Amino acid sequence: MSKAEAGKRWYVGVDVSARELVVAISDGREAMMAEVSNDAAGHERLQARLRALPAPATICLEASGTYSLDVALALARAKANWQVSLVNPRLARRFAESLGMRSKTDPVDARMLARYAERMQPEPWQAPGAARLRLRSITRTIAALVRQCVQHKNRQHALSASTALPTLLVRELEAQVAYLEKRIRHLRRQARSLIERHPELLRRWQHLQTIPGIGEASGLAILGELAVLPAMMDERQWVAHSGLDPRQHRSGSSVEQKDRISKAGNRYLRAALYMPALVAVQHDPWLARFYQRLVARGKAKLQALVAVMRKLLHAAWGMFRHDQSYDGAKLCPQP
Repeated sequence: MSKAEAGKRWYVGVDVSARELVVAISDGREAMMAEVSNDAAGHERLQARLRALPAPATICLEASGTYSLDVALALARAKANWQVSLVNPRLARRFAESLGMRSKTDPVDARMLARYAERMQPEPWQAPGAARLRLRSITRTIAALVRQCVQHKNRQHALSASTALPTLLVRELEAQVAYLEKRIRHLRRQARSLIERHPELLRRWQHLQTIPGIGEASGLAILGELAVLPAMMDERQWVAHSGLDPRQHRSGSSVEQKDRISKAGNRYLRAALYMPALVAVQHDPWLARFYQRLVARGKAKLQALVAVMRKLLHAAWGMFRHDQSYDGAKLCPQP
């Protein structure tokens, strides 16, 4: 093998859909395209194709849900001469826009992901353990059921206020709400049982419960998302992963917009932190003072609340890392 071949690397973009994988394999110049089915047999064919490459490869997929997770797990567990990276879909879309890619088709997205792997050099993805993945699946299903339950309750309230509609519809919605609440309670019991069988998850769960504002429902949702994060991530990376990192927009002396959060991150984690932050600023004196100081300095209440959400993430990271319960004095020392 020549020196040029020894230093060569391939870049692979995989666009994932429910039924098929569109694959772009690039050597940095042009991309070869392939299509395989999104099932176990298709994953095997993809691995065989990648093993035939004469040099190591970086494989890039969008972290877009269950379908991409199954592909990433199959590739990561193969222990072959490649690196698997999962990229946030919002970041991938912005990268495509920066390249002037206006069309959005499966082959275009696959080529874009291959170029993203080449230019951005994304961090390798570490496959979480089965228990952690199962916990996240359960908590995300709970979140979906809770959203449905809220929608049904809103419709139920609207129907009950009307005298023109039959009571049959109201009773039907009541039955649906009761069924959803039953399934939510069942899944929460399953999640707690799973946590209790795994000492590391149980330790983290118990620490989360010491934070004012985090109860059973929010604790499960937060732990489900944090459990699958790589151990080497620091607290700032957790904040960036959640999309709570501030994004500045300033140019010259004439353009200066208010800072906003990037939202280029985990929407489930952001949603899970919102209510605990609201409760914390009411019942935790340390976070309440921190919130009030930000408002007194001219921050909007929502901006101050987002800062509290970031503080909660910092607290969780510190508790998990140092195996300690919540201490508001360490999190928000007095100025």
